[in-house]
Amino acid sequence: MKVLIINGPNLNLLGTREPEIYGSISMETYLETLKSEFSSYELKYYQSNIEGELINRLQEDDFDAVVINPGAFTHYSYAIADCLKNIRKPKVEVHISNIYKREEFRQKSVTAANTDAVLSGFGMDGYRLAIVSLQ
Repeated sequence: MKVLIINGPNLNLLGTREPEIYGSISMETYLETLKSEFSSYELKYYQSNIEGELINRLQEDDFDAVVINPGAFTHYSYAIADCLKNIRKPKVEVHISNIYKREEFRQKSVTAANTDAVLSGFGMDGYRLAIVSLQ
């Protein structure tokens, strides 16, 4: 199975960005852990701070399932929501922090309705749990 992991804006700073919220492990380091645990899967990773680039990557259609953390786009990107709506493959939305314990604007996801499941508040382990849910 080919799983595309997509991260949105500012998630390139994982490991240094607000470690009290997002932890101190970089995505690159965690990705190696995921690749080791799910060695029978082909895990592809893509991160961008640019909305259109995320949409373009999702439209490449070279994967069997998507694990997406849209970052701040979660709360207002109807363009990414529309893109996800048109993907007819398993999709799981992941949030490292519990978005329901954060600022009010972070408590709404416009993208979640176009995914099959949402994981929020499990830290980096949310990515692993999302992949497990695809099995």
